[in-house]
Amino acid sequence: MDNNEKLKSSKELIAYLAERFPACFIADGEAKPLKIGIFQDLAERLADDPKVSKTMLRTALRQYTSSWRYLHGIKPGSHRVDLDGNLGEVLTEEHVQHAKQALKESKDKVFASRRVNTKEKKPAKPRREARPKLDPASLKNGQLVKVVVGKAPVPATIKEVTRDDVQVELASGMLVRVNVERIVL
Repeated sequence: MDNNEKLKSSKELIAYLAERFPACFIADGEAKPLKIGIFQDLAERLADDPKVSKTMLRTALRQYTSSWRYLHGIKPGSHRVDLDGNLGEVLTEEHVQHAKQALKESKDKVFASRRVNTKEKKPAKPRREARPKLDPASLKNGQLVKVVVGKAPVPATIKEVTRDDVQVELASGMLVRVNVERIVL
């Protein structure tokens, strides 16, 4: 990637932030609670960075702080961190409860949509009723029948009946050998 090319997605920008500020942003695992007002700190430090726009930075921060791994890291007794990883204020109970509620709502929404998607799947096609088995001995040369060729039965005339199959002539004049199961009376 060209060094002057702007980062185009939140995912790219979060990876870039984890690279630039590893004591603050974590690419994998449980994320650390961020200092309140960290957007302003980032905007100041990245003001001359041609890769980062403030709009994308705001969007990426919103995505990062609403991710499940970030919300899991909001626990009683945890400290917020600044860009350099310095410990800041201890999380308040209000912030911990807010994170728990946001995590629960997010998970409920995802799992509810999965349940709806499962219920909305196409119902299975009804199974065709099994045709009664024909006894090859009941078939006679010259008898008019229908033969299942492809999806639909087509008219045919029996030309020959053997122990294993039946030769029929379709209306088009074509001779075809088929299993007895393909014959419909």
